[in-house]
Amino acid sequence: MKPTSLLLAATVLMSTPITSALAASATPPDVAKKPHVVKAPHGAERNDEYYWLRDDKRENKEMLAYLNAENAYTDAVMAPLKPLEDKLYDEVVARIKQDDASVPYRERGWWYYARFVTGKDYPVHARRKDGPGVDAVSIQAANAAGDFAGEQVLLDVNALGEGKDYYNVGDYEISQDNRLLAYADDTNGRRQYTIRFKNLDTGELLPDTVTNAEPNLVWSDDGRTLFYVDKDPETLLSKRVKAHVLGTPASQDALVYEEEDDSFYMGIGRSRDDKFICISVESTVSSEMRCTPAASPGVFTVLAPRERDVEYQADHLGDRWVIRTNADGATNFKIVTAPTDSTSRKDWKDWVAHRDDVFVEGFELFDGFSVVAERANALESLRVIKADGSSDYVKADEPAYSMGLSANPETGTDWLRYSYTSMTTPATTYELNTKTGERRLLKQQPVPGYDASKYVTERVWAPARDGKTKIPVTLVYRKDVARDGKAPMLQYAYGSYGASMDPNFSITNVSLLDRGVVYALAHIRGGQEMGRAWYDDGKLYNKINTFTDFIDVTDYLVKEGYAAKDRVAAMGGSAGGLLMGAVSNMAPEKYKVILTLVPFVDVVTTMLDPTIPLTTNEYDEWGNPEEKGYYDYILTYSPYDNLQAKAYPAMFVGTGLWDSQVQYWEPAKYVARLRDLNTGKGPVVFRTNMEAGHGGKSGRFRQYRERAEMFAFMLDQLGVASK
Repeated sequence: MKPTSLLLAATVLMSTPITSALAASATPPDVAKKPHVVKAPHGAERNDEYYWLRDDKRENKEMLAYLNAENAYTDAVMAPLKPLEDKLYDEVVARIKQDDASVPYRERGWWYYARFVTGKDYPVHARRKDGPGVDAVSIQAANAAGDFAGEQVLLDVNALGEGKDYYNVGDYEISQDNRLLAYADDTNGRRQYTIRFKNLDTGELLPDTVTNAEPNLVWSDDGRTLFYVDKDPETLLSKRVKAHVLGTPASQDALVYEEEDDSFYMGIGRSRDDKFICISVESTVSSEMRCTPAASPGVFTVLAPRERDVEYQADHLGDRWVIRTNADGATNFKIVTAPTDSTSRKDWKDWVAHRDDVFVEGFELFDGFSVVAERANALESLRVIKADGSSDYVKADEPAYSMGLSANPETGTDWLRYSYTSMTTPATTYELNTKTGERRLLKQQPVPGYDASKYVTERVWAPARDGKTKIPVTLVYRKDVARDGKAPMLQYAYGSYGASMDPNFSITNVSLLDRGVVYALAHIRGGQEMGRAWYDDGKLYNKINTFTDFIDVTDYLVKEGYAAKDRVAAMGGSAGGLLMGAVSNMAPEKYKVILTLVPFVDVVTTMLDPTIPLTTNEYDEWGNPEEKGYYDYILTYSPYDNLQAKAYPAMFVGTGLWDSQVQYWEPAKYVARLRDLNTGKGPVVFRTNMEAGHGGKSGRFRQYRERAEMFAFMLDQLGVASK
């Protein structure tokens, strides 16, 4: 294949996207079919001719050759769009203040922050000692001026990641005496972290290491013992809590707790007042916490025994536990209190009542007030509850936005720090005085060259096909884009796990908006934007609603003139990749191009295999196909199983070889079968990142290079690549 000559040929095909013309002349990889029967316990069987592409060790030469061949094909098809890709990348990078820094927060006499160095991929984590004239504003000013006198560097991630294709620090924790640092790093994206230790007095890296851990660390008060979560090496489940004592071999680490139920995730943390270390275990429908005094860790006492369909999360301040729970029919959750020595739900007393129209998402405790994070009508809010029981809401100024709690590590303050953003407003950090009402702007994300006045954001409600459900949609576009049914549009959604997709600012999307693209965020069922019922209506036997909601949003936006019917792109990743696979099977004619990243597309086979990471945690989300009812239902929408001989949209599929969340072989198999059946003329390209996992490449710039390639492909298909 000769990309140059093909590009010249493509230029005469004025109505044909460049990538389509090139793909028509290029030859995609032809991967071998090998018969394999996937059996279910109830006797059902399915043939999976590409099952052999699975290799848990990532060593099979034939498999690796196929992935590399697909990458080479993608390189060839995308070659003519390299100038556009470079332009998009340069635009995004130009919107980044490269030496930017986070807003410092104070904890135990130190101010902590992260800052970036111009041209570098990773942050520098640092701190400054508290003292006269030292506060968040003065430190920000010093950082902006390049004045780092008095700074103590905790971790220079650039130095740690030097020479590595992938590097990520997932968590770091400072001991209570401020002298030791523990951090967890990952060098391939598989999320099997190694814990390392640093003496902050001397800067010395200690010889102790702990492998195969979660990035979830807690020091005891003795400054020598670190509690951590150990992972199962095969399933990657968080299985055990262990305690490592500095100076002793990791092989001797004491087992503190082991979870026997594989449907539960595990985490560990400190209570708000630092009095307790708590182990939390959570499944999709149940949770349990057990705690021990941080000053003298011993037996971890259960706060309330687990019950199916009862969830709770607790925190402690003063003389009581404060607990968010759905117990007693509180579908949208309520907040209760319990005495410090409570070990049973019988001690729980209602504090913030359940409401049918308001979802309680979380809370934060302070000495003189409390804050409840809520959702209503697909919008977040913060309610400040004062000591006298009165309450006020933090104000917002736009029709669609995202608002949440920021870093508030200290309880003895009148100031609440919170974050605010929207599709047109860059990430902003405020401080609100809960006594006086004074609001201070601490920082707004600097975006060089961006003018918010050129754009508008809207909230609309699309009717679902059931005739009674209204689906919230957040839109953003340039003010000079006419609502005349001619504009290109990118529609994004997720729709699983009760994860809410809130409207926030994106420096990458600005490049789309400036080319006349309308961006639509669909808050479909399966998320939790409209409360817990919104989630329940999009999982298990209701999962089909997630997919039809997305399609119905597309129909509504086209009908209302926001987009041309033949210029709609769709994008989703992970469980949102399942969404993309489903809608492309159900309504391929409605989408010109689909972007799907690390897609969960082989639902039946994956959920039948408990050895695959995360499978057992997911039974209450998708259903267990070992049961015939769930098997049959999942089979109706599983993207891989529902591919047919018909015309599919142009498609960009991306994955990571080391993905621990969605294994690489799912999209690999999907693309291979799609090539066999697809009668459409649009190109299908498949990009595998050979050095990364679920989140793509590490580093702040590499992600934008990946996004630029994908957006170049999309813009070409939508007919705006020349801009």
